[in-house]
Parts: sequence; C-alpha cells; structure tokens
Amino acid sequence: MKSIRFLLIFILSSWAVQAQELSTFITISTEQLQLDQQRGSSQVYAELQRTMQEFMNGRRWSSDNFAPEEKIKLNINLLLTKSSAQGDIEATARVQVLRPVFNTSYETVLLNLVDKNFNFKYQVGNPITYNDNSYSDNLSSLMAFYAYIALTYSYDSFGPKAGEPFVQKLTNLTNLAQNSGSGWGTMADVRSRIGISENLINQNLQAMREVYYDYHRVYLDKMAENPDAARKGLLEILKQIRQVNTLRPGAASIRVFFDAKSEEIISILNEASPSERQQAFTYLSMLDPIRTEAYRILLK
Repeated sequence: MKSIRFLLIFILSSWAVQAQELSTFITISTEQLQLDQQRGSSQVYAELQRTMQEFMNGRRWSSDNFAPEEKIKLNINLLLTKSSAQGDIEATARVQVLRPVFNTSYETVLLNLVDKNFNFKYQVGNPITYNDNSYSDNLSSLMAFYAYIALTYSYDSFGPKAGEPFVQKLTNLTNLAQNSGSGWGTMADVRSRIGISENLINQNLQAMREVYYDYHRVYLDKMAENPDAARKGLLEILKQIRQVNTLRPGAASIRVFFDAKSEEIISILNEASPSERQQAFTYLSMLDPIRTEAYRILLK
C-alpha cells in the first residue's frame, strides 16, 4: 500500500504526483441561528465554506508529496450558534480524520474531536492567510491547528512518532494563538486545543503516540490476516494506556484516543473470548468511565 510506504519511511519516488496532503470537506450548518441572522446570509456562508476548504486543500503543509489517493481525509462540520453583521461568528466544530486500513475497504477514525469554541471573524472577500511564525487571526490559526493535528496523528499511525515535525509546528502555533486569540483553553482542560497540543510534547505521555502506531500499523492493518492476534494486541494496548493513565489520569491524549476509538474497540472485541472481553471491560471502564454502559455489551 503506497500510503503506508510513503508515510512510514518518508521516501518519495521520482514519479510521485506532487499534491497537497489534505482532502478536506467542510460543511456549515445554520439551523441554530435565529431567522434574522440567516436572512440574506446564505451567500456569506457558502463563500466561507469555499474559502475554508480551498485554504486547507490548496496549501502545502509539509515537504512531502502525496498522490491523490494518499491524501489524508479531514472532515470539519461547523454548527453556527451566533453570527453578526460585523462578521463575528461563533460555532461548534466536529472534526474527524480518517485513515484507510490495509488490505480492506474499511476506513478507521483517527480523530473525532468536538470544539465548542470555534469562534472567529470573517468578511466576504477576505482570503485566509497563515504564517507559522506569526499570529494573523483566529480563523487561520484554527484551520492550521486542525491541519497539523490531522497530519500528526496520521503520520504517527504509520510510523513511531513520525508526526514529530508537525508537533513542533503545533506547539509554536498554540503558543502564538493563546496569547492573541480566544477559546484556546488551558493545559488543565483536557478537551481544549492547548491541552491536546501540550500532551503531544509531554514526555510522560509519549507512550500514547506510540499507542497510535501499535494500534493501527501493528494490529489493525494486520487484522484481516490474523484477527485473533489483533484482538490480543488490542488488550496489550489497553494495558499500555493503563500505565500512561497512572502518570496522568484522564489526560487529553487518552480522551482523544477513546473519543475516536470506543465504538471500534467494542466492535473488534465483541468477537473475543469471554475472558478477553471481561478483561477488556475492566480496562475500558477504568480508562474511559463515561462510556462504561456502552462497554458493558462486552459482558453479554
């Protein structure tokens, strides 16, 4: 599979098609806006959607080349909650990143994030511009943040900590944005952008980045040929996460993992032996207590 080879060893063949890294699809919902806010504004939101999507897909975020079928799938759904005539927009964003699984037609969810403070200013006709070394505005920083998050986790899933170049960019980005923008949160807030970014550089939490490699490349990519080994491997991964959790209980990186993987884990382990399902439930209910009832199906 070309995408695995390209992302794992970062060697580009001479015939590779030069293309941007992301295949981003953005949707904007206005159903929660008041009628007077929506009236006459459909053009604004259509232009915003187009501008955001072109910015994400048209910019080069790395020095690597991707053929069209290798692009990282990134879906961003914006639910607008407030919009003013001056262009101030408040929204909740659901961000999802997908990855193909080797030897199957299945796509696994790498990230499934909800950002309740996706707030920015936009005027029709204004382009989105971004520079890694300076803060321009909240919209450009928000878009860059999710581009680099998508790249970090995608690369990490193909090679051990292979997303390191993007982690460094995220750290710089969030430091600049936190001082100038709003809604970036704090390190103590495990669901904030700052919290997620800090976990990626925290030395006590590097094992969670290795979990992404083990889960996807070592086990999930090989599940079609040896499902029993993949299930046993998944139990080992839960043990790894338990060790991380003793150092930083409920860390952002742990929350990010289970927000993306909880349903898939249930689906995979439903076919395990009764003793393995019991063991998995014990780990899952401790590591991801908010979904304890969902995991209880493993005991049936």
